[in-house]
Amino acid sequence: MNIRKNTYKGAGLKLLVASFFAVLSVYGQSRQEIALTENWKFYRGKNEQAFEKTFNDRSWKTVTVPHDWAISGPFDKEIDKQMVTITQNGETRPSEKTGRTGALPYTGEGWYRNNFIVPSLKKGQRTLLLFDGAMSEPRVYFNGKLVGQWNYGYNSFYLDVTGQALPGEMNTLAVHLSNRPKSSRWYPGAGLYRNVHLIVKDEQSIGQWGVSITTPVIEARISKVNIKTKVTGNNLRLVTQILDREGKELIVQSTDQQFGHEFEQNIPVADPKLWSPESPYLYTAVSRVYEGTELKDEVKTRFGIREIRYEANKGFSLNGKVRKFKGVCLHHDLGPLGAAINTAALRRQLTILKDMGCDAIRSSHNMPSPEQLELCDELGFMFLAESFDEWAKPKVENGYHLYFNTDAEKDVVNLVRANRNHPSIVMWSSGNEVPDQFGPEGVKRAKWLQDIFHREDPTRPVTVGMDQVKATMASGFAALLDIPGLNYRLPLYPDAYKAFPQGFILGSETASTVSSRGIYQFPVVIGKNVRHPDLQSSSYDVECCSWSNLPDDDFIMQDDMPWVIGEFVWTGFDYLGEPTPYDEQWPSRSSYFGICDLAGIPKDRYYLYRSRWNTEKPTLHILPHWNWAGREGQVTPVFVYTSYDSAELFLNGKSLGIRKKNKTSPQDRYRLMWNDVKYVAGTLKVVAYDSTGRAVAEEQVVTAGTPHKIVMETDRNEITADGKDIYYVTVSVVDKDGNPCPTATTQLKFNVTGAGIFKAVCNGDATSLESFELPTMKLFSGKLVVLVQSTKNAGTMNLSISGKGLKGGQISLQSR
Repeated sequence: MNIRKNTYKGAGLKLLVASFFAVLSVYGQSRQEIALTENWKFYRGKNEQAFEKTFNDRSWKTVTVPHDWAISGPFDKEIDKQMVTITQNGETRPSEKTGRTGALPYTGEGWYRNNFIVPSLKKGQRTLLLFDGAMSEPRVYFNGKLVGQWNYGYNSFYLDVTGQALPGEMNTLAVHLSNRPKSSRWYPGAGLYRNVHLIVKDEQSIGQWGVSITTPVIEARISKVNIKTKVTGNNLRLVTQILDREGKELIVQSTDQQFGHEFEQNIPVADPKLWSPESPYLYTAVSRVYEGTELKDEVKTRFGIREIRYEANKGFSLNGKVRKFKGVCLHHDLGPLGAAINTAALRRQLTILKDMGCDAIRSSHNMPSPEQLELCDELGFMFLAESFDEWAKPKVENGYHLYFNTDAEKDVVNLVRANRNHPSIVMWSSGNEVPDQFGPEGVKRAKWLQDIFHREDPTRPVTVGMDQVKATMASGFAALLDIPGLNYRLPLYPDAYKAFPQGFILGSETASTVSSRGIYQFPVVIGKNVRHPDLQSSSYDVECCSWSNLPDDDFIMQDDMPWVIGEFVWTGFDYLGEPTPYDEQWPSRSSYFGICDLAGIPKDRYYLYRSRWNTEKPTLHILPHWNWAGREGQVTPVFVYTSYDSAELFLNGKSLGIRKKNKTSPQDRYRLMWNDVKYVAGTLKVVAYDSTGRAVAEEQVVTAGTPHKIVMETDRNEITADGKDIYYVTVSVVDKDGNPCPTATTQLKFNVTGAGIFKAVCNGDATSLESFELPTMKLFSGKLVVLVQSTKNAGTMNLSISGKGLKGGQISLQSR
């Protein structure tokens, strides 16, 4: 059922989307889905015989999947050294770039092999292999035969291997992967970095990604749930059961009316509880297919009910309430884990962002993983699901443009069909800053892609992240899009609003402010493309790129222009690669854009966004740290990021005055600043006042003494003993009085015993060449994060940490 309504009123586009979405998750005993995670053999390099069923792989390395072969390193300048002109950054001539793809060894070929028994259900079963993503150009061999291939490393795909499968016997899966040099603008990872699944089901069953659910009607007392279910086979009966969040049955409906190979049902859900970031309520649909009285297939599906609207001169609304996206862009790598997907790591990222008040994620610039979308459904994040960074015109020599003409349609089809049922997804993106923005051919490509999205999913709009705004005005490129997304270019927002017919603008990519956690550069001045000798950017949050801006500039646009429907900040976390503005200066090898660093530790900028976005809890944060030996008597400005309108600063008990937010400058509007403070060691305290002038909160920083003791803090109290779950332990150093030592750089060593293993470590320093996988690393700005992974044996794991001149630390961690 097409429930998209496009009606033009003047220059505006009104887009109504009422939708009900689902997530394929759990299966009944009529089918088996097995995650192929263990007992993989891996080899890095060429091998002409590795596809053969009888090939001897005993000497290969044993790994678990998901697996990123490149994250082990070592970092090497020569790996991704390029003479290149980055035109989207405004460059006009080539220069040597290093660290652009993380300086990690992702290029080259690799092989994965696994032997397993395919379950034997009954005569007439079907066997599928499902890949959530494989980096890249996977060629899949099953029992010695090539059964399929896919080019795009970020996409899900499945292969029907029924003809090659040997039920009840040992089968051999071999996967060849190849990553070309100059194929990415950031670190892509390498290998089987997402999950691989074996699916065995009846010949007569629900098709892969065959369930599509929408709600053409959502009212306070009832929601009409439309479910289309594609099946293989005839003379079948479909029974659908709807459960609430607690598993209580709400309604059951049965039908034997097949339209070709599809069932369609309209099921009423009384008193629907709507999905939103504030209340991410999820139901469950249980779909059962019968032939006579014999159960042939069963699929359980979580879903949410919600309504989205995009309206000219009004903006975006969710469930009838106008709101603006408070979003961030996220690359797919997980810092020290590389690209290998891990649910614990994703959950930690989203939990940190949730406390900041973030309510939306853009998967930039790639197709998202199932795990990320499932967590966004569960935790309550709206999602902008992106597809491509290139169309037909290249950005890099071996990028997606090589496949666009042959693969783009099937890639979009898989993206949509695999993910259309997630309530979190509120729009699709067909591209990011594509060079095709210029000229009529680009307009045709934009329309062609958007039409495919509409055909596959008529319930959601489509956007493109555009940086060539004037070109898209002239060509009509932006006018045809459902949602015009602007990457930066704030001065052109008003002109774009007047020129485009939709009646609203989305900040699809904003800010690109750069900073290094705990590093403060002097003098404190606003600057673009600033480079410092230490290859670090100032955490005063006053530095950005030649083409970007500071957060405060975006805040003004969001606050003052009702036709701006929100923003997606570049980026929520630092990521591997793209070390702008130091991409010409080794050893910088990861980004500075993040609101949090590569280890997931919030930077000061986190609290600036939190002061605006988190409306449930107050924010009061003071910067910089107060350890400035050698700066005595020198001007050392103090900034306060707070949700309160005014505060008073005290240095060693002496008031340095009250500041109130005002509109003197963008920074004065959103920050409280004392720009003339002269450094004296001691205690710096800020007291916040409410609107009545009453003191309501205070924070302080203290000049710390000599580093004395290691302290640790865990992200959770307990993890699951599944061999995948991870503790994130934040490690810092304090003086003898317990004051944090913000400049400590001590080399630490880590040891894990018991029911866990040392997994990785990261300190957030974009210039560090230390391995993530060795149990030693220097502190950066007084902190780092250690990752401890569970085994399959429940129990206690002990993490001990030592460093020269420091009192060691030990913590006991639990798994069950």
